[in-house]
Amino acid sequence: QVQLVESGGGLVQAGDSLRLSCAASGRIFSSYTMGWFRQAPGKEREFVASIRWTIDRTYYANSVKGRFTISRDNAKNTVYLQMNSLKREDTAVYYCAAAKYGSNSDVPSAYDYWGQGTQVTVSS
Repeated sequence: QVQLVESGGGLVQAGDSLRLSCAASGRIFSSYTMGWFRQAPGKEREFVASIRWTIDRTYYANSVKGRFTISRDNAKNTVYLQMNSLKREDTAVYYCAAAKYGSNSDVPSAYDYWGQGTQVTVSS
């Protein structure tokens, strides 16, 4: 069993930066993919970024490519999402997720474990 706890959300202005963290407890195997998703009010949960647990292979949604960076610290069992040049449309609850299998999947159903989410609000 894996538990995920997100932190780092908040209220920022457009153009600002924010770094989200996802602390994982439990055994993370080499096959895992860690992902970030987000969900805005009235919208479906959408993929943001993913990273393999032991391979430096990342994947980004087109809407965040060039602005967001996903990374991990295996020693700390933590995944990060660095968000730069934030826009109002980035406002959402951001979720961390872990997939036991499924290389860099962008589909929510491929992920087995989810955190509770952290709110990111970007004002203009």
